[in-house]
Amino acid sequence: MPSWPNQPYQPTWPGQPSQPSAPGWPGPVPPTAPQNVTLTVPLDMPLPHGVYDKLLITIQGEAKPDAKKFSINLAKSKDIAFHFNPRFDENGIKVIVRNTMINNVWGVEERTAPSFPFVPGKPFEVKILCTPNEYKVAVNKGHLLDYKHRIRELNQINHLTVFDDVKITSINLDTLQ
Repeated sequence: MPSWPNQPYQPTWPGQPSQPSAPGWPGPVPPTAPQNVTLTVPLDMPLPHGVYDKLLITIQGEAKPDAKKFSINLAKSKDIAFHFNPRFDENGIKVIVRNTMINNVWGVEERTAPSFPFVPGKPFEVKILCTPNEYKVAVNKGHLLDYKHRIRELNQINHLTVFDDVKITSINLDTLQ
């Protein structure tokens, strides 16, 4: 089968005998080139189905070389259900602050964690698993912490936002079986 100009050959999807035809187009619909998505920070990504049990959010990125802090938030309208905020130098201490903001009022911060796995200028992978009672957070393939839900209407938590001193290379949403 000939390929689209300047594109590699792209076979049909498994189980389909041929590509569908588009009205007015002679023959198969031309394949579309892969879309390169630039994930610029600040980032605001809709979560169309909200968060739910067994949702796994995987964020790959890199703290900037001069990073002071960055934030990953799961938000419901103007409220922040889960604020994950690594701080590289808070009065000489590295800390990961977690919190929830409801009606512009922050709750009680959670600040203890067994380690601080982020290094300025180095890549990282954060996995956030939503369960019925909490978020389970792993960084670089190791479990780091749990954060109990303070906003319980999970399906209304419909945005993922990222701010500050970080580059994001990919975000993936999966549902675990």
